[in-house]
Amino acid sequence: MKTISNSLIVLALILCAFTAGDKPVDLSGNETGMLQYKQAEEEEDVPNTLSDSEKAAGWKLLFDGKTSAGWRGALKESFPAEGWTIADGAITIHAGGNSAHGGDIVSVDEYSAFELKVDFKITKGANSGIKYFVIESEKHPGAVFGLEYQVLDDDEHPDAKLFTTFPGSRRCAGLYDLIKPENVRFNGIGQWNQAIIKVFPNNHVEHWLNGFKTLEYERGSEAFRALIKGSKYVEPSYNADGPFGEAPKGHILLQDHGDEVSYRNIKIKILD
Repeated sequence: MKTISNSLIVLALILCAFTAGDKPVDLSGNETGMLQYKQAEEEEDVPNTLSDSEKAAGWKLLFDGKTSAGWRGALKESFPAEGWTIADGAITIHAGGNSAHGGDIVSVDEYSAFELKVDFKITKGANSGIKYFVIESEKHPGAVFGLEYQVLDDDEHPDAKLFTTFPGSRRCAGLYDLIKPENVRFNGIGQWNQAIIKVFPNNHVEHWLNGFKTLEYERGSEAFRALIKGSKYVEPSYNADGPFGEAPKGHILLQDHGDEVSYRNIKIKILD
């Protein structure tokens, strides 16, 4: 009887690993993704550089490791004068007043279909995020909206236990308040982790963490819109310029949430 019970538990865990929200996650690419992640680690002797294979594949650096070139404050014309620092090959937001300190920063350019790689390192209890399809709304000049790859200390930050409708949807590598991440392999506090966001021309989107796919969805689909209706993004302010998360293009954003978080190796490849 004990053997049967243990088998059922194992089966349940396997089934859980293959779901994200109410949609199965195709994990068939995880083995290849992990190999690519390990290969990239070996090739990157110097952070914030492109390997020969990356150059050949069309990758571009969004952060040179030394300057703020290519970035500015959200809703601003220049990079924040305080809050963010650039040192030791990383761009870091320091603990402060949650957007009143340094504020979010956005890429100068906008993107539609792309693959984005970002290394992040968090401190204990930290909260931040990587947003994409970010728009700076003329109707709401004091706010910027976008889909968010959550960056969080799931063990210490209370946001990991919060949600509007979908349990777990505010955990690290998830689609904030919309889809819970699965198959999460977090390297630990104070260690570098690699986030990947893939947005294909057909609006298929994937989140990856350290070589493992954590979720996927179809941007603009009926299933996606159903998720929006069950989230905080159903509020009219998020949809003043069109359905939330469905902008044809937008900026990349690194979030100031009042905690110390570092980023490096920010790279993007346009997907045709």
